[in-house]
Parts: sequence; structure tokens; C-alpha cells
Amino acid sequence: MPSLPPDLDALATPLAWTDADGAIAGCNPAFARWLGVGARRLQGLPLAALEFEGDALARWLADGAAQEQIRLRRLPLAFPGASPRFADVWTGALEAGGWLLEAHPVDEFPGEDPVAALPSALSAALKGLAHELRNPLAGLKGAAQLLSRRVEDASSRELTGLIESEVERLAQLLDRLLSPTPPQPHAALNIHAVLERVLRLAESDAGWAVKLARDYDPSLPDLAGDADRLVQATWNLVRNAIEAGAANVTLRTRVEHAVRIADEVHPLALRLEIVDDGRGVPEALAEQVFLPLVSGRAEGSGLGLALAQQVAREHRGSLAFRSRPGHTVFTLLLPMVGEASGDGGSSAGA
Repeated sequence: MPSLPPDLDALATPLAWTDADGAIAGCNPAFARWLGVGARRLQGLPLAALEFEGDALARWLADGAAQEQIRLRRLPLAFPGASPRFADVWTGALEAGGWLLEAHPVDEFPGEDPVAALPSALSAALKGLAHELRNPLAGLKGAAQLLSRRVEDASSRELTGLIESEVERLAQLLDRLLSPTPPQPHAALNIHAVLERVLRLAESDAGWAVKLARDYDPSLPDLAGDADRLVQATWNLVRNAIEAGAANVTLRTRVEHAVRIADEVHPLALRLEIVDDGRGVPEALAEQVFLPLVSGRAEGSGLGLALAQQVAREHRGSLAFRSRPGHTVFTLLLPMVGEASGDGGSSAGA
């Protein structure tokens, strides 16, 4: 079994090392603290078992050429059954046999909130454009209605009806840009009641085409929030999954302790995950997916995810995602400590 210098215990960088078979032989206190588990519970556990999703560690350990140090970016690691931590991981072989893993913790979701980073000038320009388009659309709708009264054949009536419906759809889109729904005073709510409403919407929309699954933590306390806005945000996320070709969608709830959201640490938070096996977020849109009017579908409005992000901010929470084809997870983090009658949510807006 490989041995390492005792002064590694004083290092703040999380380190773990294995024997020649890839089983954890030891770790420094920083590694155990970072994973939130006692060091003794880690000993003898296969190193590859710490990878929360994927098999990058297992493939590296199985590779006969795994003698050189390599870097694995944003690797999710967790003690089996626990929530993942994310780190850039350096791995390399030890001279005495076995391997060394050095973890450099990183935030679960990189970068700034894309909506918060949207320049205010662009936001104002979008609203100005929306305002300018309202009058021409009203004129088009009126002209279509007058024309429909003058035509007699069914095909012409169908075309004028199509013009009216499309103009109405555009008018509603502009209304959502110009007058987003204001946040309501928050009240105590059961998040699972919210999710059941969303599942009913999904069942009526997708029918038997999508398998909807529940993975709830029944011990969750009530949350202070706006039930209607949370239904709207979660339904947008589920509908996106359905429209991305998902055959399976799972709603998962868990409680998280000592969670950092933006610059604030919350002692208790809800972790709501919407997991699907659809096509995933297009790589070209990954950096802009939460921006208004950005959509991966030709028929999409590009407002669903922007609205969901806004609802998360109204509840002092965050919304982010990780995605690959066949496995996409949108994660909504909401603090669970606060006044139920509340502050009415944040006034931050997109």
C-alpha cells in the first residue's frame, strides 16, 4: 500500500491516494471535509466509485498507459448516495504503486448568470423594439378581420384566420416582453403540490408519449414562495424537455445544507432537478440559453428559460443546467429559510 508524507495532512488542497488495485488507501483531512464524509469510510472504496456521473475515472484507471498525469475538468465527485461536489481533478501514478488524485474545487455552474450579464442597453432596446411593433401588429390584425368579412370561400377564410392567429401570437409575445408578471407576496407552500400541478399539465400535453417520474424527498419543509410563478417556471422546464424529444422526465427534490447562491450562504435550500433523456442543449447555445429570444427550435419563442431564470431570482435562488445528448439536468436552488409572508420576492428582472 503506498504511503505519503505526513505533512500532506496540513494541505488545504483535497488529496486522495489508492493502492495498485485502485482502492482508496487514504486521504488528507481536506479531502474528507470536502466530500463531507469521514476518512475511514473512504478507505477501501474504489476510487472510480466516487465519480457521480460518467466513467472518466474508471476509464483512466483501466487504461494501461495511465502513467502520466492528466487533468479531468469539472468532474462530479461524491461519496455513494451523497450530493456531488465539482472539481478540476489532477490524477497521476505513484512510484510505489497506486494513484494520486488532487482535487481543485470549482463552482457547480461556471460563469455569471447570463441574464444578469445581459447589458442594460440591449434589454432596453428589446423593449423599445417590442413597443414599436405593437402598432403595426394591431393594424395587421384589424386588416385581417376586415378582409375575413369580405371573402366567401373557405380557403380564403382559412388564410385570414391564420393571419389573425399569428398576429395574436406575436402580440402576446410582445406583451410578455413589455409587461412581465410582477412577483406576488410569498406564502408558505408545499413544493410537491406545485410539482403535481406541473405533472398534470405535462400529462395533458404529452399524453403517453413521455414517461413522467417522481423522485421526491417527503421530509422537505414548506417553502416561502409564489406557487403560480413556480408552476410556470417548472412547467417551462418540463415542456422544454418534452420538446427536446425526451422519452423520460424525472422531477427530483432534495434538501441541501450550507448552499451558496450568488454571494449568500443559506443554511437550508431546496434542490429541484428536472432530468430528461432528450437531445440536450445545443452546444452553440450553451452560453446564451437563458437569454430572452434565444431558442434552439425554429418555433420557439426563447422566453421559457429566461422566465424560469427570472422566477428563480424572484425567490433569491438560481437556475442552471448541465447537458449532454441523452442526459440533461436543470437544477433550481431555492433557499428555504425566510419569512413566509415575505418580501414579495426580489425585484430583479431580466
